[in-house]
This record gives sequence, C-alpha cells and structure tokens, in this order.
Amino acid sequence: MSGSEVELSHRAMAMLRAVAARRAQMSCSCEPDLFIDGFACCDQMTAHALAHGGYIRPAESSGPSAVTGRVPAELTEAGEAAIAVTAAA
Repeated sequence: MSGSEVELSHRAMAMLRAVAARRAQMSCSCEPDLFIDGFACCDQMTAHALAHGGYIRPAESSGPSAVTGRVPAELTEAGEAAIAVTAAA
C-alpha cells in the first residue's frame, strides 16, 4: 500500500506535524510505537498505520537508544507531501 492511497484523519495529520517538528520518537519494532514529547501517543493504531503506510520512519542516522529503545522519527517523502497538501489548502 502506498502512502497516497491512505486518507489521513485530523489526528494523523497532527501526528505528522509533531514528527515534522522533531518532537517524536518511535520504537524500532514490527509494530512501531510513536512517542510525542516523551509520552506514548494515545492512538498507536494510527501510529502503526502511518509507519506501515510509508509516512514516517526511524531517522536514518540513529541507532536505538540504549535506555528507551526509541529513535527519533522522521517524515518520508509521502509524509512531507501530505503536510504540504494540507498547508496549501
């Protein structure tokens, strides 16, 4: 499934904006959990959908943190495009 096939909710867009603002971390697992401002995101189903849909990913330059197992999250091209579309609307 490509990112362009998924309709994003307001909550998903808020999560993407938090990732863009570098306020998010994610776990490096097959079902990656998202953490915003150090707290677990309240909607992990949406976080999983964003990761599996190709909107967010672990930052390429970071390995897992020894303490938390989390790494910074970053937007993919699809995530950046989704934010750009809503900013233009």
